[in-house]
Amino acid sequence: MNLSKTELKGFLDEKVNQYNNLSFIEKDPISIPHQFTTKKDIEISGFIAATIAWGKREMIVKNGNKLVELMDNKPYEFVTNYNPKLDFKYLESFKHRTFNADDLSYFIIALKHCYEKYNSLENVFSSFLTPESTTVKEAIIGFRSVFFELNDNPKFRTFKHVSNPAKGSASKRINMFLRWMVRNDNKGVDFGIWNSIPQSILSCPLDVHSGNVARYLGILSRKQNDWKALTELDNELRKLDASDPVKYDFALFGLGINEGFA
Repeated sequence: MNLSKTELKGFLDEKVNQYNNLSFIEKDPISIPHQFTTKKDIEISGFIAATIAWGKREMIVKNGNKLVELMDNKPYEFVTNYNPKLDFKYLESFKHRTFNADDLSYFIIALKHCYEKYNSLENVFSSFLTPESTTVKEAIIGFRSVFFELNDNPKFRTFKHVSNPAKGSASKRINMFLRWMVRNDNKGVDFGIWNSIPQSILSCPLDVHSGNVARYLGILSRKQNDWKALTELDNELRKLDASDPVKYDFALFGLGINEGFA
């Protein structure tokens, strides 16, 4: 597709407006944290919902709802009071693809550790940024190191469920979670409850659908969906809107999933 920069921006802005509205929420994993009003409940439910956000959206939402039910619809209270010896039995039935009850149990233990040490997930991520940071890469790497401080077994099965940009991963699900928490445009989809991370340095949640659309539009040339590709895509999106580049995730996602674009 051969569009001028002005035409491309106009086309993508139109698609952002089409998809970035309240109707987007119901069938998307972001519907899980939208069940809550307090920051810590939103953070926890959002982080776990984003973690299982691969596969069919209907199943992601179904299992996300099951997750919050297992936590008695009180994520922060459940996390802070969790005792694996007593409470694991409540989680045993959970499974989403390769993410099982053992993974969920460690996630809850690690989240509890994060709150005890940093008081919020926002503080974990933002503590690894500096005023000179131009991407969230170091924040994700730093968060991952804190999250796994309680287990240094190199063969620990749960490592795979928190992607690592230091090893080249595009970290799609963490970047999606960060978009949810940081973006604040008063449209009602993203929460905008984190103020210590500039939305200008957020990265687009890159997956096969958004990647294919971006390549078709000529804003991504790299074939692999890895961190190098993400850097290339981010640079192009920041040319379209330097203050809020990740809003174009709505356009790329909508074009790929809903319209079969590219």
